[in-house]
Amino acid sequence: MTVRQSLLKAFYPVIMGAGKLFGAEKNVLHPTAPIMPEVPIYTLTATTIDGKEFNFNQCKGKKILIVNTASDCGYTGQYEELEKLYQQYKDKLIIIGFPANDFKEQEKANNTAIAGFCKVNFGVTFLLMQKASVITGNQQHPVFQWLCQPQQNGWNNQQPQWNFSKYLINQQGQLMAYFPSGVSPLSDIVVKAIQQ
Repeated sequence: MTVRQSLLKAFYPVIMGAGKLFGAEKNVLHPTAPIMPEVPIYTLTATTIDGKEFNFNQCKGKKILIVNTASDCGYTGQYEELEKLYQQYKDKLIIIGFPANDFKEQEKANNTAIAGFCKVNFGVTFLLMQKASVITGNQQHPVFQWLCQPQQNGWNNQQPQWNFSKYLINQQGQLMAYFPSGVSPLSDIVVKAIQQ
């Protein structure tokens, strides 16, 4: 862990406290009722951080939490919270992290270094995919195209506003919520959505 990463980890509780103070949860998005997507998420694939193909068809019957991550961000402490959430609900929840360098060069490492950083510093065992672009543009990963295009997911057009934006998909493959970076993975609003 670099000096910068150590400082960011130490200041993480302050950053999250500020998010609560300024009402990060008011920026949570969800449909008024579940909407079937135009394109089933189960048709998508991605490549894991160790180079294996992952088919979203494997997620049928479980909820999916997709998160864009970064190693040099003030929210990097959420890796630990995501791992706790995964350990608590892994019988019904699949967490998938997509490392990305879309916000101020906060993920400069290669896939091998990212995997090592996550395992050593946060004990991450949930799925990590290869580094990808998550914001709208020619390089946007197809999974994030699905998450951000209403013509695919049925209602949402919110792309990640920063690292550690979170998207929850239910057991039927419906996008149920967008949680911004300032909402902790262990917050009541996220946990209740997973428990439903």
